[in-house]
Amino acid sequence: MALTQLHISHVRNLQQVKLQDLQAVNVFYGCNGSGKTSLLEAIHLLGMARSFRGSSIKSLITHDEESCTVFGTTAPLPSAAALDAGPGVGLTMPLGVQRNRTGQAQIKIGGRIVRTVAELAEQFPLQVITGDSFGLLTGPPGARRRYLDWGVFHVEQRFFAEWQRFQRCIKQRNQLLRRGKVSEQEIAIWTRDLAATGTSINEYRQHYFQLLAPRFIEIMAGLAPSLGALELRYRQGWDKRLSYSEALQEGLDTDLEQGYTHTGPQRGDIKVTSGGHLASETLSRGQQKLVVCGLKLAQGQLMSEMGHGKCTYLIDDLPSELDHAHSQQICALLASMEAQVFITCVDHEEIRSVWPKAGELAMFHVEHGTVNRYSENLRPESMDE
Repeated sequence: MALTQLHISHVRNLQQVKLQDLQAVNVFYGCNGSGKTSLLEAIHLLGMARSFRGSSIKSLITHDEESCTVFGTTAPLPSAAALDAGPGVGLTMPLGVQRNRTGQAQIKIGGRIVRTVAELAEQFPLQVITGDSFGLLTGPPGARRRYLDWGVFHVEQRFFAEWQRFQRCIKQRNQLLRRGKVSEQEIAIWTRDLAATGTSINEYRQHYFQLLAPRFIEIMAGLAPSLGALELRYRQGWDKRLSYSEALQEGLDTDLEQGYTHTGPQRGDIKVTSGGHLASETLSRGQQKLVVCGLKLAQGQLMSEMGHGKCTYLIDDLPSELDHAHSQQICALLASMEAQVFITCVDHEEIRSVWPKAGELAMFHVEHGTVNRYSENLRPESMDE
């Protein structure tokens, strides 16, 4: 689904912003601190009910306001030309998210209140590439598990329910382990259930990974052929020679001693290696950004080709860390995917000069929390009135 209209209220320095007739490729440009990244945060709020910066909701809400709100209208985007016909074409879906300072969230899809962010994420899937995305390579395994599970969630309908069951099982089992004296029968019940649901999660992940890995390698061969022997590896979270049930039984004494479950999908990870060494330890900053872009682009391509729709890309400061040639290559890949893209930069020429067809770009100048749209004669038209 593609975003065709956006209304933002009290997100950081964006007091009231209304954007109409959003296109396939939308560029927000302006000085640092003008509100460009906040626009991407607002779109992320609409798709995930939170910021991608990981900061508290209080810092996202404009000072002296009690809540922030983002409304949007989405429509199918089968091709880049679809948006040219206007937002009335195809099936439209209104979305709305409100967050207050206490952390409470109200989410609406099609005017209906929903209780889980999963429904929102399914309706409006997002991929984010920012300065913090390096954590996908250099950070702890949790970020890489979330990356992998994003892909599985969007292509395997049964995954989310299984993931919820796994979370309940491991929580109950860990509570028993921390309690101390546990009957063998009681721990056996939760161990059995945990083994069953954990095995299913691992099978879903493995199947998806087998599709993702060659796609990533193919993309990177075009983006950075000089990197040579890149490899994407999957670690399931326990000894691959054992079934999950066997691994749980083998580790039971350690679990009882330390009070939590040591093995399982909650310890899963993926690793990117270059020439047999971790990419996070051997690649330059620019090369790492290319790898992160390759990982994100591979997921979007895979999702689309498997018939599960297209995701929307939020890209903060694309030119940072990349030279002109590599920026061109990434833009060419994005254009070929026909996905909706929102990109920030300081000078709009930074994107105009690298996008395959500059005429496809919708330009928005951001200054002090206000947004002005550039018309063909390069005169800004106010979008906040």
